[in-house]
Amino acid sequence: MQVNSSLKWWHKDVFSQKQQNLAMRSQITKAIRQFFDGAGFDEVETPILQICPVIDTHIRAFATELRGVDGNVIEIRYLHTSPEFDMKKLLVAGMTRIYQVASVFRNAEGSKRHRVEFKLLEWYRTNADYTDMMSDCEELLRACAKAVGVTAFKYKAFTCNPFADFERLSVVEAFARYAEIDLVACLEDKVLLRAHVTRLGLHSADDDEWDDLFFRVMDARIEPNLGMGAPTFLCDYPIAMASLSKPKENDPLFAERFELYVCGMELANAFSELTDADEQVRRYHIEMDEKERLYGERYPLDEDFVEVLREGMPPSGGIALGVDRLVMLACGVDDIKDVLWCE
Repeated sequence: MQVNSSLKWWHKDVFSQKQQNLAMRSQITKAIRQFFDGAGFDEVETPILQICPVIDTHIRAFATELRGVDGNVIEIRYLHTSPEFDMKKLLVAGMTRIYQVASVFRNAEGSKRHRVEFKLLEWYRTNADYTDMMSDCEELLRACAKAVGVTAFKYKAFTCNPFADFERLSVVEAFARYAEIDLVACLEDKVLLRAHVTRLGLHSADDDEWDDLFFRVMDARIEPNLGMGAPTFLCDYPIAMASLSKPKENDPLFAERFELYVCGMELANAFSELTDADEQVRRYHIEMDEKERLYGERYPLDEDFVEVLREGMPPSGGIALGVDRLVMLACGVDDIKDVLWCE
């Protein structure tokens, strides 16, 4: 149900309009827990304050100061953008199937699809990879749809049937199909990729980096076509687009990563997890150097996380799924505020 936006969220008329959506949100949250509990997962809860909140260049965190009794700053900590690092530490500690429904925080401008504080579902399985995460997603989305009695997810004018066969499409295939770009030929050639961006009539600037051009094509030509009719797993990203993912064994230029799309909306992001400590540290420095160049900040390395990887993290699959967006799709609303208890 779309909600009247001319009044404050706490106005009784507005809140009454939202109650159907909020009831569906509660049902979906219960269905998520029932799904994972029934599959033998343990629900965990990890700290919100982190030493290193994220490695990704373009995700920015909120900082907070820890002060001593004298009022002086002892340490800077960050609100987590994901519970990922501590959940992986639990895998090394011996847990094998874990999930968490957590409030997370990302310092970016809000939109109709995003709030700076939002609900994220993450789960991890040892001795698994990203194909196992795909199977989990298929079963989970169907379980949630059944729990609220919907046969299709909806967003704007688009519909998507979670009971249909999910599409599996590589990033290379998507660029060829929707933008007529040979992405493999462009991996080491920014000039060639820029020429394709110009051909497509998209904006480019002299200071654009390779990933700026990549995401411009993704936003304009790829994402709007994904998850129409049936959900789409967009998989096998260029390795530079997957800082926490294992390289593909048969093609190390690409990573075992996928994003799940429904009605053109990104719903989840998954990896076959990188377990090589040295490679993780190398990627951390690449990402932080770029973050400092673009945003003038960098986050400390979580030494405990590196030590965990050195101790031996088992082969694992992991994924993060946006709960608010899943509820939006089930309710058929266009604005995330229509499925939040408080705005």
